[in-house]
Amino acid sequence: MSRSGVTEGSVSAVFPTVREVLALDPVRHGAPRMVAGDAGLDRPVRWVHVAEVPDIATLLGGGELVLTTGIGLPGDDAGLRAFIGDLADVGVSGLVVELGRRYVSGVPRVMAAAAERRGLPLVELRRATPFVRITEAVHALIVDAQLTELRATEEIHQRFNDLSVEGGDAAEVIRQAAELSGCPVVLENLSRQVLGYDPAGESAELLLDGWEQHSRQVRPTGRTAYDPDNGWLVTAVGARGQDWGRLLLRWPASGDVPTAQPSGPTAGPPTRLTILIERAASTLALGRLIRRDAEGLERQIHRTLLTALLDHSRPVDEVALRAKALGVLLDRRHLVGVMVRHRAEDPAGETGPEAAQARLRDLSEAVGQALREAKLTALTSAVDDNSVGVLLALTDPAAEDRALSAFASALRRVRLDAGAGRPGLGVEPARATPGPDASRAESSRAAPGGDPSRPAVGVAAVRAGVERARGVGPGAVIVAAGSGVGTLREARRSLVEARQIAEAATRDRRDLAVFRLPHVGLAGLLHLLRDEPRLQTFVERELGALLEYDARHPRERLLDTLRTYLEQGRNKSAGAAAAHLSRPAFYERLARIARILDVDLDSVEASLSLHVALLALQAVRTP
Repeated sequence: MSRSGVTEGSVSAVFPTVREVLALDPVRHGAPRMVAGDAGLDRPVRWVHVAEVPDIATLLGGGELVLTTGIGLPGDDAGLRAFIGDLADVGVSGLVVELGRRYVSGVPRVMAAAAERRGLPLVELRRATPFVRITEAVHALIVDAQLTELRATEEIHQRFNDLSVEGGDAAEVIRQAAELSGCPVVLENLSRQVLGYDPAGESAELLLDGWEQHSRQVRPTGRTAYDPDNGWLVTAVGARGQDWGRLLLRWPASGDVPTAQPSGPTAGPPTRLTILIERAASTLALGRLIRRDAEGLERQIHRTLLTALLDHSRPVDEVALRAKALGVLLDRRHLVGVMVRHRAEDPAGETGPEAAQARLRDLSEAVGQALREAKLTALTSAVDDNSVGVLLALTDPAAEDRALSAFASALRRVRLDAGAGRPGLGVEPARATPGPDASRAESSRAAPGGDPSRPAVGVAAVRAGVERARGVGPGAVIVAAGSGVGTLREARRSLVEARQIAEAATRDRRDLAVFRLPHVGLAGLLHLLRDEPRLQTFVERELGALLEYDARHPRERLLDTLRTYLEQGRNKSAGAAAAHLSRPAFYERLARIARILDVDLDSVEASLSLHVALLALQAVRTP
C-alpha cells in the first residue's frame, strides 16, 4: 500500500469524524436526520465550510463538511446531480442542509439518490441552527485533537532522544515503542528472524507463532508504510544506505477497529505512530552504529589502532605513524591478522558479564606475554567481547608459518602456567620440555588398589581433565590466522578473515595449533556470516519468491523439493526417489520452481547459486 493509506488513517485520528460532529450539541440542536450516505459517517472532517453557491467545489480541497441552506443550489435535477458529483469528486466529508428556506419538508429525492450513489453523507437539519455555533464547536474539537497529537509526538521525540543519548539497547527501544503505542512491536532481520519483540500485554506465543511465514506476507511499498491487509505498520531499519532489519507495529492492537477510525480496508494508524516507528527505527540504527564496550575512550592505543583498521575509522597512514611511535613498525612489513578466543563462552563454568570480562582480560594478558616470549612484534588487544586481536608484523614473509607456530606454542605454555598457578587448580606448572622419564612415570601409575586391569590415571591425565574443565587446556583456546598481506591497507582483510575463521572454528572439534582458511568449509563460512545483511539480502534475492510462495502454499513445500534436487546432484530420477514422489510429479514441481524463481535449473551456474543460497538460509535459521 502507498503512504496515502497511512495518511487517511492519520487524518481520522487528528480530526473528528462526521459521526462525531453529528453528536455535538450545536448540531443536535438542529434535529439532524441522516438522508443518505451513512456508509461514510466515519469520514474525517478536516474543516467546516458554509456555502450557498453551486460551484463551491472548485474552492474546496477535500475533507470539508459543507453547510448550506440550499438557497443557491440549482433548481433542475441535472444541476443537483452535478452539484453532488462535484462535491464527491473533490472529497468532501459530507453535506448538511438546513431546511426551511429553500427546502421545507426535505431535500429533493434526486439529491438524496445522487448522494447515496456516491457514498456522500447527506444530513438534514430540521430546526434552524446558527451555523457559526457548529463551526466553532467543530474547529475547537479539531484544535484540541491536534494539540493532543502534538503533545504525543513531542513525548515520542523526547523518549527516543533520551534513549539515543543514554545508549538504550534494542530491547528498551522496542519496549518504549510498545508502551507509547499500546501495540505489539517486533524487530526482525532481513531473513525474517525475530531479533526482539514486545507483545504490549498480548500473547507472545500468538504473536510469534509462524512468524517467518506471516512476515513474508507483510509487503508494504515504501520505506515506511502500512499494510492494511495484514494490519502492520512497517519501516526499514538501517543506516548509511545499508538496511539490516524491519520494525513492525501491529495496528489496531486488537481485532476491533476503534470508533474514531474509519472502517474498511484503507483505515490506517495515526500520524504519531508513523513518527514513533520511524524514530524507534532510527534509534536502533544509531545504537548499532555507536555501540562500543564499556572501555569507551579509555581504550589502550593498541586497541584504538586495531579498531581503526577494522572499522576504517582512521587513515592507515595515521595508524602506521601512531604504531611506529609505540615501537611497532607496520610499513614495509608482512602483516598477518590473528584472532584468539575461547572455544566456549564460559570455559570455567562461570557466567555473567563480570566473569566474561575477567576471562577476556586474562586471555589478553596471556596473548601479550606469548608474543613477548616468541619475540614477535605486533599490535594486540581485545577487539570485541570474545576475541583478542593480533596484527603480526614480520620482516620475512617466509617466516609466517614459523612465527604462527611459535606464537601458538608460547600461548599454550603461558596459559598452562597461569592455570597451574591458580588457587585450587591442583596441578603442577607445565614444563616446556618434560624429562625423558616423565611419561613413563605418569603412565605407570595404576588406579587405586593396584588393579592392573583398570586404566591408569596418571598426572598428565588428571591435569588434562582439570585443564579442560577450567578452560586452560590446549584445545580450550582457538588461534585463527588470516592470509598474510604486504601492505597496511590490506591488513583489515587479514584481520576480518581471522575473525571469521575463529568464529567458524568454534564448531570444529579438531585441536589444531592454528586454524587457517583451508580448515573452514563453505557451511562454516556461511554460518559465521549469518548475521551479515548482505548474505541475508543474497538469500532473499535468490530464494525470496519461493519462500513467499511456500508461505502462501505451506502444504506444497517447494523449497524442500529444490533442496532435494540439488542435494542429489541435479539427478532428477534420484531426486524423485529421495522425495518419495513419482517422476512426473517431481518434474512438474521443478518446472514450477523454475517459473517462480525465473531460473534455468539445468544451468550449473544457476543451480550452484541456489545451492549456496540454501546453505546460507540454513545457516541464517540456525542459532
